Amino acid sequence: MVHVDTSFAFYVLGRAGFGASPRSLQELQASGFPGWVEDQLAPHHGLDPAAEAHLRAARLRIKYPAGEGWAAADEARPLATLDAPISTLWHLVDHKNPMHAAERRRPRDEVLAATVLRAVHSRWQLREVTCGFWHDHFNVDAAGSEAISVALPAYDRDVIRRHCFGNFREMLEAVARSAAMQYYLSNRSSRAGSANENYARELFELHTLGRGAYLNDRYDRWREVPGALKAKPLGYIDQDVYEAARAFTGWTIEDGGAIDAHRKLPQTGQFVYVENWHDGYQKRVLATEFDAFAPALADGRQVLDLVAEHPATAHFLCDKLCRRFMGDDVSAQVRERLAQVWLAHTESHDQISRVLRTLLLSREFSGRRDASAGGAKTRRPLALAAALARAMEIDLAYAEQLGGEMANAGQNLFGWPTPTGLPDTSAPFLTSQAMRHRWSMLLGLAENSWGTGALANAEALGLTSPTTQTAVVALLTRLLGYAPPVAVAVIVAGSGWPADQPLGVNGAAEATHRWARLAAYCAMSPQFQIS
Repeated sequence: MVHVDTSFAFYVLGRAGFGASPRSLQELQASGFPGWVEDQLAPHHGLDPAAEAHLRAARLRIKYPAGEGWAAADEARPLATLDAPISTLWHLVDHKNPMHAAERRRPRDEVLAATVLRAVHSRWQLREVTCGFWHDHFNVDAAGSEAISVALPAYDRDVIRRHCFGNFREMLEAVARSAAMQYYLSNRSSRAGSANENYARELFELHTLGRGAYLNDRYDRWREVPGALKAKPLGYIDQDVYEAARAFTGWTIEDGGAIDAHRKLPQTGQFVYVENWHDGYQKRVLATEFDAFAPALADGRQVLDLVAEHPATAHFLCDKLCRRFMGDDVSAQVRERLAQVWLAHTESHDQISRVLRTLLLSREFSGRRDASAGGAKTRRPLALAAALARAMEIDLAYAEQLGGEMANAGQNLFGWPTPTGLPDTSAPFLTSQAMRHRWSMLLGLAENSWGTGALANAEALGLTSPTTQTAVVALLTRLLGYAPPVAVAVIVAGSGWPADQPLGVNGAAEATHRWARLAAYCAMSPQFQIS
């Protein structure tokens, strides 16, 4: 067994995972940190039995009254949409098929439940954190659109999860062709002569080069952009957005719409290229001339090639990865080193994996384990709930109330309304309302208020006759790896129970109540709120 310092192990599992569990600590100790990183970057299908079992066993209640064209429903259903092709779900979008809105929302509800279950139970913690990063980066609002809700299982499965460690250019095209993004940024309606700029704008500003590379405030002609005359422009201007929008005309979704006066698209939710709708004339994007009337899809793919390979994209994405995994104030040297790895492997099938390996094994990542080093990050509601469940070995089952409390605490999964995605800052989670719901979420989990699962009891933590004081010490040690004396004193005093008062007989109602309350109070400690 390779020795891994306890504080470092908790830091790794809290930053590159959703928190430390007894099993994950053992695995990290057994493999050592470099070995753990390699293992996490190569998740094996079928070797995640706990997560797979929980997904199979999960049941979500769906309840609604009878309406015009449908019967009432009140039942607990399995997660049946996660593996379903989009074509088998697309009938949910068709309002000619009468059904309650809950049926059309169901796919998003199931992906949300699966995301929580995987965060808690998956062995492949780094994959789950990275998938969350890409969902934020390529944000779509499934809560505000029935079509995006129906498309979400395919988007999560075939776009985000399939490509999370792979090649960015391949992921970028998968995003561009997805029904979720086509609907969210309206490219499905883009036609020659009336190109919709929404997707093209966000492709440059949010998905690739970044807002910092927008140079229209300084240059309004492509020739003036530094480097343009060598076909290597430093950034992009509005002309690039307009021309890129033309390049993506005809990229759409089979949604039953009319192609022309005589033909209609089928209704499958799948990507399709409609030649009649494409603007085939000459274009210029990022100082690169596009030939007129290129083969099908060629214009859009050339745009994706250009933005994926641009140095500004490498810097923008690596800055975001550093912010997610290391904090806000990472040195320019680290970011530049990662950008060079990114650019050196633009054609590698494991481009993203190589960048993450470099980031995690860097001296800078290891050096930020201490909050005083400037790397502390406020845990998002999902990470906070999952960290408590993992540390306390809650055999967590998803409940709608848990998802509701997470949303109220600032993280409405797959429901952020703007294309920017959930900000990677603390502010959304530290308002007075968000904080109130953070505490409510932790208390609800600890007390099993929603039937999500019971905490590991005192005996599991090595206590046979705990007092208030020894219980708090044991709970903090399980949550943090140590028990800060100041936190112990504050929690014991705040509990209202004398420090030396026994909790009671293990398993008795009063002892169970006090144990759960103390666990929630420990999870509310400032030390547990950050990772």
